[in-house]
Amino acid sequence: MIDQAEKTPQTTLPELPPRVHRIEVQNQEIYLVGTAHVSHESVSDVRQTIEAIRPDTVCVELDEGRYRNLTDQDRWKKTNISEVIRKGKAMLLLSSLMMTSFQRRIGKKLGIVPGAELLEATRAAEDVGARLVLADRDIQVTLKRSWGNLGFIERLKMASQLVAGVFVTEEIDEKTVEELKQEEKLADVLQLFADEFPALKKPLIDERDLYLAQKIRSAEGARKVAVVGAGHVPGILEAIQGDTPLDRLELAPKPSRFSRSLKWAIPILILALLVAGFFRGGMEHSLESVYIWFLINGVLSALGATIALGHPLTILSAFFAAPLTSLNPFIAAGWVAGLVQAFVRKPKVRDLEDLPEAIASVK
Repeated sequence: MIDQAEKTPQTTLPELPPRVHRIEVQNQEIYLVGTAHVSHESVSDVRQTIEAIRPDTVCVELDEGRYRNLTDQDRWKKTNISEVIRKGKAMLLLSSLMMTSFQRRIGKKLGIVPGAELLEATRAAEDVGARLVLADRDIQVTLKRSWGNLGFIERLKMASQLVAGVFVTEEIDEKTVEELKQEEKLADVLQLFADEFPALKKPLIDERDLYLAQKIRSAEGARKVAVVGAGHVPGILEAIQGDTPLDRLELAPKPSRFSRSLKWAIPILILALLVAGFFRGGMEHSLESVYIWFLINGVLSALGATIALGHPLTILSAFFAAPLTSLNPFIAAGWVAGLVQAFVRKPKVRDLEDLPEAIASVK
């Protein structure tokens, strides 16, 4: 049962903000707070709701990795990127950069840290003695399922839009943020997103709606407050009465047989062409082709590393790696050069987070 507070919360529950939905599920009272992740008003909504309800449990739209990064941002920002990759958290780093880039620009404009309302929820939960439940799916699983759902053309399109998004400097004010929290406008935004990337909407939004709903429903306590992004509210309201197994939503897809075979097929094809050239043109012609291949790839890659002010070892590694990595489209010379540069001058997470501002100048 969804209480009338969903429609007219200010009449039924005058002490709560208008974006709070009261739900009854199996003798539980659940108060769902829809927020914007960069909004002063959302921070106030969260604090006001938790203090008014004094719930047994507070559920937040966070997983374990994002929770640690949010509650100890200095440690995360100072983390060595090589360490992040070595511990298998590259997807967590990627998601952090992707999801906070636009939010950080808005937050800087409005003077608020992205995710402040989630952080406020954790603090308010502690203040009222409520248990805290991290209700979101592991972000690495979400990203892997999202990427696995995309076709080759869609992946190229998504990658280009993500890169282009770094250069966006569109101004946005707090009034616009608050308007976006209105469900009818969010529905329009999500519909546009679904039309643009239908395969991506399912793992990023629909599956997480189900996951959040079931985690909130199954959390201990008879009286709960759940703090989620406003875009998830309609899906959670629809799914929370059902009982959906979470096992299938927690599985990361395996690479397709085509992608596994492609990384070997292309190098074999290139080597076959070299061998064919040897038999048709002779040893001298084949060696000349190898030299040209080596020099063109090596020199251009080394030139790029030099322009980027790379370390001498980085430039050297780019020169020797490029001819070899060109045989395999799944390994890039830039990856090799980047790893060498990271070894010589260890970058921190904050260096990548500051990248959108850094690329605004030639230096």
